[in-house]
Amino acid sequence: MHTGYEPTPRTTPTRYRERAHYDRNTVHRILDEALVCHLGYLSAGRPVVLPTTHARLGETLYLHGSTGSGPLLAARQTPAGLPVCVTVTLVDGLVLARAAMHHSVNFRSVVVLGAARVVDDEAERLRALAGLLDHIAPGRAADCRAPNPRELAATGVLALDLAEVSAKVRTGGPVEDPEDCALPHWAGVVPLRVTAGAPVPAAGLDPATPVPGYLLGCRA
Repeated sequence: MHTGYEPTPRTTPTRYRERAHYDRNTVHRILDEALVCHLGYLSAGRPVVLPTTHARLGETLYLHGSTGSGPLLAARQTPAGLPVCVTVTLVDGLVLARAAMHHSVNFRSVVVLGAARVVDDEAERLRALAGLLDHIAPGRAADCRAPNPRELAATGVLALDLAEVSAKVRTGGPVEDPEDCALPHWAGVVPLRVTAGAPVPAAGLDPATPVPGYLLGCRA
């Protein structure tokens, strides 16, 4: 397997090209860490962007949806696959500069372009649904009731091959004009990260039910 994705005109930034990354390790880590993605597609000629959950299994990105949702219905009507753009973004810090113009955000993002297909194969769909659960909390798929036929009939999954892909990353402090460095304004980075709090039991949960080990220290 090649270690990187081949850049294309659509995955080559027009600004800050030095921030672009195409190696699989960077792309996979961002996709695997992000909990929400945004799915963009055309609906009756109008651009639509929807938030949803995702899971990466190998070189395929699976997207959760309802069988009656717009993207699933549109994909069923497009035998060659629904043209989509999927993005994820992780915000790592607020970058404050002495000058308003040079404020920024430290981030890691991924853009995936391609044709999404509806997953009809039952075995693949079950693997994808398990992957979606484990993406939220590794080990969860084996620690809950499996979907019944009625639930499966209402749940759809889109699959998107990781072929036309790019990541973009900004790190470090503000980039400032030399003449601004003497200004009496604080400048620097405010780090940000997602952390999980202590698990809160559902109403009616048997008090004897232990907190699963895979939730202890989750996303700490």
